[in-house]
Amino acid sequence: MDQRPLGLLTIHVKRGINLAIRDHRSSDPYIVITVGDQTLKTRVVKRNCNPVWNEEMTVAIKDLNVPIRLTVFDWDKFTGDDKMGDANIDIQPYLEALKMGMELLRLPNGCAIKRVQPSRHNCLSDESSIVWNNGKITQDMILRLNNVECGELEIMLEWHEGAGCRGITSASKEGSSYTT
Repeated sequence: MDQRPLGLLTIHVKRGINLAIRDHRSSDPYIVITVGDQTLKTRVVKRNCNPVWNEEMTVAIKDLNVPIRLTVFDWDKFTGDDKMGDANIDIQPYLEALKMGMELLRLPNGCAIKRVQPSRHNCLSDESSIVWNNGKITQDMILRLNNVECGELEIMLEWHEGAGCRGITSASKEGSSYTT
């Protein structure tokens, strides 16, 4: 089986909203992104429950069925870091939009291709739009954190295919299945 990635997914980690307090009056949050055996980590934002990261993390997507997990932690100097919630990114609607391919070239810039509603099957806290913008397809999301009393994360997804990538359409040809 071909081990090359289908493509690269850039997750623009924008900010946290109303994150849980884990220290005396605030928290020192950072995010760990896990996809299969890949783990990426943002920087720590000190004493802030509404942190702004504005960081880009890129992961290789080899299997469309492997979950993309974001876990927020509170950094502690002398004890173990406290968990502040987690969320899974549902990329299936985004992948469906990507598979439209060349049909999108006729769309005007800024056109919403698809709108995804919050449901019990995703971690969205508000409607999310998949948009055609400057020759790219992006999706802005506000994710509701699970396993915590409060908190949301604002992110944006962007797909890249380049040298060494099989491409998103090869997943369909190889019989990879995914559920919507």
